[in-house]
Amino acid sequence: MEENGFSLRDRVAVVTGGGQSLGLEISRSLRNAGAEMVIAEVNDQTGPDVAEELEGTFVHTDVTDPASVRDMVEMVLDEHGRVDVLVNNAGIVHNIPSEEVPDEEWLAVISVNLTGVFWCCREVGKAMLERGSGSIVNIASMSGIISNHPQAQAAYNASKAGVITLTKSLAGEWASRGIRVNSVSPGYIRTPLTELGMSKSEWSEVWLSSTPLGRLAEPEEIAPAVLYLASDAASFATGTNLVIDGGYTSW
Repeated sequence: MEENGFSLRDRVAVVTGGGQSLGLEISRSLRNAGAEMVIAEVNDQTGPDVAEELEGTFVHTDVTDPASVRDMVEMVLDEHGRVDVLVNNAGIVHNIPSEEVPDEEWLAVISVNLTGVFWCCREVGKAMLERGSGSIVNIASMSGIISNHPQAQAAYNASKAGVITLTKSLAGEWASRGIRVNSVSPGYIRTPLTELGMSKSEWSEVWLSSTPLGRLAEPEEIAPAVLYLASDAASFATGTNLVIDGGYTSW
């Protein structure tokens, strides 16, 4: 390991959903560590702007479409020749009582949050396995190990639990072949979706009182955990689920 184990100099990093909110801060953090950035984003407004800011590449990517994911990986390999780091960050949430959840809403959440993570791991993993090296960081959630309340979000919770177990499964499969696979499980982060929830006092009071630190995280407080797991500083970490939740799950 080089003296600065957190350096990503001369490495190519792909971040799904990298054009906004937490994904944006993750992309900035990896870029600041020296990585060549690929913003794999479905949003054609934010994605190109972030790619320009970070002197990287934007690739329109719908993680729910395996053909779109394959096209993204092919474009990255054509342009950069390899993928050293993959961060699966794209995600959505719906707060609907379970007995009222329409079929399409359940499927949409699972498709983005879990199936999309697998499509990306599978396709990028093929390229990493061929080279015999790589680091994958999946963005899970504390919702994968607890059941949030008072809001209803069974699909989200189930999808994130799946991401944690998928992470451990791939870590075990690929460790001997040079690939590390880890996950980060944030608590409540200040994002547009969370701000909407914070506007409901019956939600915000529970969220804050259940968090020992008594506040939301800022996205830039989560990004360094992703950088750590992506970098050689975490060279002995695989199958790890790093919980960054302000103490929420400690009670």
